[in-house]
Amino acid sequence: MIDDPFNAFCRENHVERAGAASGPLRGLRFAAKDVFDVAGVRTGAGSPDWLRTHPPADATAPAVQRLLDGGADLVGKTQTDEVVYSLNGENAHYGTPVNPKAPGRIPGGSSSGSAVAVAGGLVDVALGTDCAGSVRLPASYCGAFGFRPTHGRVSAERAVALAPSFDAVGWFARDADQLERVGRVLIDGPSANVVVRRALIGVDAFDMAAAGMRDALRDGIDAVVARVGSADEVTAHRPGLADLQRWFRVLQAFEVWATHGEWITRVRPSFGPGIRERYAWASTVTAADVAAPRVEREAFRASLDAMLGDDAILVLPTAPGIAPLQNTPAETLETFRGQAISLLAIAGLAGVPQVTMPVGALDGCPVGLSLIGPRGSDLALLALVRSLASREELLEQRRLRRGARGDGRSPLAS
Repeated sequence: MIDDPFNAFCRENHVERAGAASGPLRGLRFAAKDVFDVAGVRTGAGSPDWLRTHPPADATAPAVQRLLDGGADLVGKTQTDEVVYSLNGENAHYGTPVNPKAPGRIPGGSSSGSAVAVAGGLVDVALGTDCAGSVRLPASYCGAFGFRPTHGRVSAERAVALAPSFDAVGWFARDADQLERVGRVLIDGPSANVVVRRALIGVDAFDMAAAGMRDALRDGIDAVVARVGSADEVTAHRPGLADLQRWFRVLQAFEVWATHGEWITRVRPSFGPGIRERYAWASTVTAADVAAPRVEREAFRASLDAMLGDDAILVLPTAPGIAPLQNTPAETLETFRGQAISLLAIAGLAGVPQVTMPVGALDGCPVGLSLIGPRGSDLALLALVRSLASREELLEQRRLRRGARGDGRSPLAS
């Protein structure tokens, strides 16, 4: 088993598989969040009760198999929050993975182990799943690249679901080249014909973020604008992003209980703090509760599609701030979670792709800058990020800014 100083990997159902002898990912090592099936191995989904009540998988999840077929080696399964219903990364049964870039702070969840494995240099890339932001948020907290594709572009078959109309298979990488290489292996179907010509700066998103976030992300914003060539300030949603959070949480909860309610009622799993209360609330959400949010969701999707057209990206902070400290009171964490979902629900409700890049730091902790692209623009978005990380003029710009700040931080660093 891989040396794991960060508690990123599962131990009870450890698995390794060698990749194909050749392929575009040959030489890369990857990990998979413990929601993906691997033939002959039990999937635990962060819950001892789930692990106990489910038999070994009889087939491997397509997303895992594609990476193996592409030549990458699977080195283990990674920790996740209990049945993936959290954004914190804290697990009452298996412990909290250590955030390598901000020790003493939470790694973010539910793909916590995958984010930590990449950020800590244990693997090159790692698979996760993203419903409310479970790839994007831990990527920001841990200083890694993270990608959530257009909904449905990567197969979620044989991955433990949470809310299927939101669930997306995403991944983490240490550099932009690896992020794109994985995308070319995983993404299904034709790509939208997108040439990015406009950067739309989401002022309402930056206004929601902590003081200092825009300055912390300034280098990344400037690099994006320099590459695209045009920038305008926009409001992502009127009258406010808090609406998106409310719609998302109700819609998600209704699907969550439809997905897992029978198992919870039958097994009565021993959930930890936060998870227990969240599932209990989900059980109370009714069809009447989701009627209006469903209509609002469709209207928001249409408005965002119109804003992005086929040539724009929305630029915004991935998270409202840095990773909270471990053992932060539950009430405070829940408030922060709500603020995070207000940002993360933009792509989640609309089902469009979003990439987060580790381009800054605040109070010595990583913060990510996100780009949201038009529906189906996944490969174009990944190519844009790779070009940002490799352009020599941007490297020079970063050196100049780094010297002015004197902090040694290298935005968009590979």
